[in-house]
Amino acid sequence: MATAKSKKASPAPVTKAAPKTSAAAAPAPTSAPVHQVPSYLDPNHLGPWGIYLTQVDRVTPYLGPLARWVETLKRPKRALIVDVPIEMDNGTIAHFEGYRVQHNVSRGPGKGGVRFHQAVTLSEVMALAAWMSVKNAAVNVPYGGAKGGIRVDPRTLSKGELERLTRRYTSEIGIIIGPHKDIPAPDVNTNEKVMAWMMDTYSMNVGATATGVVTGKPVDLGGSLGRREATGRGVFTVGVEAAQQIGLPIAGARVAVQGFGNVGGIAGKLFAEAGALVVAVQDHTGGIANDKGLNVPKLLDHVAETGGVAGFKGAEALKPGEFWGTKCDILIPAALEGQLTKENAGKVKAKMVIEGANGPTTPEADDILQDKGILVVPDVIANAGGVTVSYFEWVQDFSSFFWSEEEINQRLVRIMKEAFAGVWNTAQQHKVSLRTATFIVACTRILTARDQRGLYP
Repeated sequence: MATAKSKKASPAPVTKAAPKTSAAAAPAPTSAPVHQVPSYLDPNHLGPWGIYLTQVDRVTPYLGPLARWVETLKRPKRALIVDVPIEMDNGTIAHFEGYRVQHNVSRGPGKGGVRFHQAVTLSEVMALAAWMSVKNAAVNVPYGGAKGGIRVDPRTLSKGELERLTRRYTSEIGIIIGPHKDIPAPDVNTNEKVMAWMMDTYSMNVGATATGVVTGKPVDLGGSLGRREATGRGVFTVGVEAAQQIGLPIAGARVAVQGFGNVGGIAGKLFAEAGALVVAVQDHTGGIANDKGLNVPKLLDHVAETGGVAGFKGAEALKPGEFWGTKCDILIPAALEGQLTKENAGKVKAKMVIEGANGPTTPEADDILQDKGILVVPDVIANAGGVTVSYFEWVQDFSSFFWSEEEINQRLVRIMKEAFAGVWNTAQQHKVSLRTATFIVACTRILTARDQRGLYP
């Protein structure tokens, strides 16, 4: 599929949220949908899962006959909660709460990361698994959506404690993961080493080396070249495509990035190499800015050495809340979900928001940004580069034949461009936001598979 081009295109496919602007194409519901919330969630505090449900409601009018299956999207196929006990270095026993959720596997095995964070909740993991279903279908890789997590601050653990935690968690969820069932990957606060421990633990339990059980592994253990940079590269790739559509030159564009780790750092680096100016960065340690552009390579070195952007020389410290009002052309939230809200969305001065994180923008903020004519490139297409190269890694593991990094990057860029072109064309056809367009493309694929497979028994 060729990438759509338009030098004089409008700043965004629409300037309103889908239910407000698409009456001719698909009538909005007459009343707010009433969801049958699982008994294990608080209907008054749905958290991230509630955001996902709102997104599904917005796409439902565009699903045609497939809408009869839409409730499939509103229920995870399987949710596993596990106790993860480990012996601490001081001899005491500590217990941690772990999750693995498989949202939908109609199109293939579950696929999604594992995050270690003290604020992980079941609602969050459910939403992340659902977004993975949408993301995988949007780029048309043969996976369903899954996600996992442990409620822990890994910074409080020694290396030995972290390894024991990872191995026990892997053993506990081992009954539902596997190369043909569900394939975990790195996410917040997990990395190649954690994936190596997970792969080894699973392999020991099944009695054979199973490299395909996880992706994001070290290259020496069957990992793929280019995997570490893949998510950030995907953010950059679709960002460039979107910028072309609204007539925004990348050279000289002002970029602000929230989160400067594996996603935001790589995306910022690639934008800077393309001639953009990274003028502001914020992470958990604080915010910094330089109106003439930050030295991105030196900032990446600083983050690697100190763990955050705070204290970087050659930049001014930002006060709390100042980051969102940065004068910029491109804003990249690449930290955690729920960062752009109705309280701060009105401050955004960017022409385009590219979501590097999962679920960083609430539905209320989405509407505010669209009312301001700001193009939002949603997470479910923007950060799909990681899972795309994870798919490449999985394929390479099964064949025991590995590609060069150049081949991998070329394949990644092609898939991301084709996927974005399809989403952009769908947005133009239905006069909806890119988020709703991505859901239209993805949910149609998911529910088509569900419809074709039918119900067993």
